[in-house]
Amino acid sequence: MRRISEWARLGKYSLANRQQQETKLELSQPIRNCRLVLQLTGNEENSKPPHVEIALATTNDTVIRAVIIFAEGIFEGESHVFHPRENSLTSNIRVPLYPPKDVPVDLHIKTMVGYKGSLHYHVFELTRQLPRFSMYALCTTSVNQPQGFVKFKLNERVARIVMWINSSFLLLEDMQANSNGGLEVSFLSLRSSLPLIIEVSSACDIVEADFPGELEQLGSVLERVEEYHATRQRLSAEMADHSGVIRTLVVRAEDARLMSDMQSMRQWYGELYNLNKDLISGYKIRCNNHQELLSCLKQVNQTIQKAGRLRVGKSKTVVVSACRQAIKSNNINALTKIIRSGTT
Repeated sequence: MRRISEWARLGKYSLANRQQQETKLELSQPIRNCRLVLQLTGNEENSKPPHVEIALATTNDTVIRAVIIFAEGIFEGESHVFHPRENSLTSNIRVPLYPPKDVPVDLHIKTMVGYKGSLHYHVFELTRQLPRFSMYALCTTSVNQPQGFVKFKLNERVARIVMWINSSFLLLEDMQANSNGGLEVSFLSLRSSLPLIIEVSSACDIVEADFPGELEQLGSVLERVEEYHATRQRLSAEMADHSGVIRTLVVRAEDARLMSDMQSMRQWYGELYNLNKDLISGYKIRCNNHQELLSCLKQVNQTIQKAGRLRVGKSKTVVVSACRQAIKSNNINALTKIIRSGTT
């Protein structure tokens, strides 16, 4: 009886061990006939800020366990790991991207794919370039014509311009020129929600640039700069006057102390204390005024840089230098003319 019970126990152990090995084999079975599909699109959902979206999907019943994205200039540390919870694993996944600048970025993507409950995953490695103007979504409906515009002559065929648009913007389908040889396409900036309209047609040797909104904003900023400069000069004059009064009060208070005139000494030191509080308050006002002035000057410099980016080469350098000279001489009319035409 004892030997029979030992055989039974060994038989149960062998059966349990075999079932465990079969389970492990099922959990670690290799992935067959599986492809990973990647798509880059612009997303304007109301629940999230507008962004570029990476859409990943598998072609069978496998699930995506995690996604690792390596991209320079988009993430802190140049990498991002996206892994959903165990109970929400699916065969498709969407990862939002928020590029801070209009520069092309190489995306290196590693995706862990496997079956549900699997202990092992297959890693798919994909590389895709994010176009320079990926944060501009193609408009499918008509948009209002913006006030600001730039007109210039470009010594290139329309086909080359179309090729540049197809490679620089994030499009689901390639653009084609119109039947008359021209081109008109509208985009929407995902950062500012402002339209960008590109129109290509036959033109003469004329360059025009006019941005009424930017010029109006520049004028108001320059007015604030003048106000902050006047405030700074007034505060500096008040500080100089207070410094002279402080020296006088210190001398009088010390004279009263040496003469043992405690009543006069307390009076002079009391006035000195009040004047010191006024100086501290004035210092805080000067600090705030200085920060506001720096902010306005930064906006002016950004506007000058925008005006320079409308030109290329020597013309760009001339425009930037002329704008700075006009600001230095406080000639607002000349500054506006330089931004529009490039010369005084």
